[in-house]
Amino acid sequence: MRHVIFGGDGFVGRHLAPKLVADGEEVVVADIVKSDLPHYRSARFVTCDVTDPASVATVGLRGEDMVYNLSAKMLSPIQVRAKRHDFFFPVNFHGTENIMKAMDKAGASKLVHYTTDMIYGHTVTMPMTEEHPVAPLGEYGLSKLRTEELAAEWRKRGMSISLFRPRLIIGPGRLGILEKLFKLIDWNLPVPMIGSGKNPYQFISVFDCAEAARAAWKAGVPNEAYNLGSLNPPPVKKLLGDLIRHAGSKSVLIPTPGWAVKRTLDLLDLMNMPIMDPEQYLIADEECVLDVSKAERQLGWVPQYRDEDMLIAAYSEYRAKKDGHAVATKHVPAE
Repeated sequence: MRHVIFGGDGFVGRHLAPKLVADGEEVVVADIVKSDLPHYRSARFVTCDVTDPASVATVGLRGEDMVYNLSAKMLSPIQVRAKRHDFFFPVNFHGTENIMKAMDKAGASKLVHYTTDMIYGHTVTMPMTEEHPVAPLGEYGLSKLRTEELAAEWRKRGMSISLFRPRLIIGPGRLGILEKLFKLIDWNLPVPMIGSGKNPYQFISVFDCAEAARAAWKAGVPNEAYNLGSLNPPPVKKLLGDLIRHAGSKSVLIPTPGWAVKRTLDLLDLMNMPIMDPEQYLIADEECVLDVSKAERQLGWVPQYRDEDMLIAAYSEYRAKKDGHAVATKHVPAE
């Protein structure tokens, strides 16, 4: 079987592709950029812009292909309100639509597609299963929800589509919003929390994400949606406290009235000076913990990495880069 990974040079794809190569599979990575990655000695690269149907067509999909869509615009870098729709929708929605149409034309019927837990919006029930109500709080989550609606339509036409809804993905090479946190800790400054910090915070390792995609293929690409997150996430206060102690920092954690911080951030957002995306801060003090047991039951997938280890590894990578040292992240992923 040939495996075609759209957005395969990105964060999750660069870990999925070598897994499939190691399985002895034929792998094609379709992306807008090509990095210097060792698996390209075995995997083929095709330049592809998913927003352009003609570019997607040049990939040359075949009926027997196993297709993965990892192409996406993420919440980082932060966009001002007026630009969010045009930032997220061309890649996240229209790119997905172009891939599905190209699959249909080629007769390819198996797709693994990544969306986001941001489709859920505010926490209604705990823990959050795949049946949780969906009510995105912004254009990013909305763009991903629209792709799930696309998937529902294509399933009716005979496609098999496995959907994954990950929490914040961390691993080597991506800092995102964590860089601001690490700078505060480095500078021994107070670290404000939105709310009391008693609520848990859940990550998912990029390695676990890649393995989930592989597990879906192995399981025959079920027509299901699956949450992806860590097991037993600790409270924010403990998660950050452990990191501060690990760093040897004099920073202290400052609980804040969640409602007041959110209204302040809302005002900054309205003034086109966002320091966080509303989809991030509006749920920051809620118990947003994904139930991942469905993926274990149906795919045999179990997350291997703890939130505490992932965050410390992310900080270690940040420090190593800042100090100009080589980064060692073989065993534990860093963002």
